[in-house]
Amino acid sequence: MSGLFGTDGVRGVANRDLTPELALRIGRAAASLLPDETDHRPVIVGRDTRVSGSMLEAAIVAGITSVGRDAVSVGIVPTPAVACITRSEDAAAGVVISASHNPIADNGIKFFGPDGFKLSDRLESEIEALVASDALPRPTGMAVGVARLAQNLGRHYYEELYDGKPDLRGLRVVVDGAFGAAYAIAPYALRKLGAEVIEINCDDDGARINVECGATNLEALREAVLANGGGGRRAVGVAFDGDADRALFVDEAGEVVTGDHVMFALGRAMHAAGELRGDTVVGTVMSNIGFERALRRHGITLVRTPVGDRYVLEQMREGEYTLGGEQSGHVVDFRYNTTGDGPRTAVTLLAIVAANATTLHELVREVIVAPQVLVNVRAGNRDVLAAPAVRDEIAAAEAELDGTGRLLIRPSGTEPLIRVMAEGDDAALVEALAARVAARIEQEVGRSGPR
Repeated sequence: MSGLFGTDGVRGVANRDLTPELALRIGRAAASLLPDETDHRPVIVGRDTRVSGSMLEAAIVAGITSVGRDAVSVGIVPTPAVACITRSEDAAAGVVISASHNPIADNGIKFFGPDGFKLSDRLESEIEALVASDALPRPTGMAVGVARLAQNLGRHYYEELYDGKPDLRGLRVVVDGAFGAAYAIAPYALRKLGAEVIEINCDDDGARINVECGATNLEALREAVLANGGGGRRAVGVAFDGDADRALFVDEAGEVVTGDHVMFALGRAMHAAGELRGDTVVGTVMSNIGFERALRRHGITLVRTPVGDRYVLEQMREGEYTLGGEQSGHVVDFRYNTTGDGPRTAVTLLAIVAANATTLHELVREVIVAPQVLVNVRAGNRDVLAAPAVRDEIAAAEAELDGTGRLLIRPSGTEPLIRVMAEGDDAALVEALAARVAARIEQEVGRSGPR
């Protein structure tokens, strides 16, 4: 991985870390790596609702056009819509300006190739190597690229959402748009497919994106689901994050349905239809052991990767698997798209509920979640994990688990955090071990200087 790009593109505080000047240089560098000037395919550019989005969009579009490449802005759309449009239009590349689930002040830039897949580590490194270059082309006159607004390109994404003619009639669905990129598209699509939709946090308001709402905070959705479950009809809820590449759910009883639950329901349905290639689902090291046990009962194997959708995608492509994702709600279904797709995940899962005349609660009840505790320690320097005291504490905790659970310590790929996860059948034990390891890491961070 390059120093500029993390596990999901370039991220930082907008106008401080991720400045317009840097965005312009990234646009120039990336566009200069595209095929030569005889290839007139444009670059598709989309963004979420963040206040800084239009500023960075203008900068990156300027960078793209300054090297002679056209840019087409599709406006505020989910990240998966950019992947879909890029692929459907046979565009040269796609760019998304979003920091996904991160706080309001952050923003980010991520790229898709013409096939709709995120760029490889190699290409990201090549872009980084060119960011500081003053030798990139500067065409003049008619050779300068043109920036224009999209003309009905969103139709490609709606066609994807409606693929297979899913029927959601009879469902009452509460949609939490997180004031983000799915604020309009998701409610519209679900209504179009027959669901009764109740909207919360579905406004174009980048000043509130991800704030106590959406996939990062399900309490408002849970309250709305329970409040709208009367009159003889029960409601279910779906929450998206800022760029809608992930979705989490709340069932009719007000219980949280994670990405593990969703992949179980989708995996079972695909397995029954003969559409689950290799009888395998790709998850990450964070996927709960209860999810793995439930899959195994149905003859489905779970393959684990490091945390990060890029690693899930790499394993899916390498093994030619169809379904994969993360506990956080980032689900990749190659039948429909090339990246995590919150709205399509919602459509697919809810269609299974409707087709089987069941409830979401019943659909995922086999996944008995083992207690899992996650503690975040703020740390800008991941080298603290190599400290002898930290390694000794981790080894002692693993010895106490003695094969009855798992301990996972990893730096975040998108934030200056070290994540400590403990999982096992003994809730009190995993909670105590996670707290103890996190405290030791925090102590070492304090000794090594400012965070």
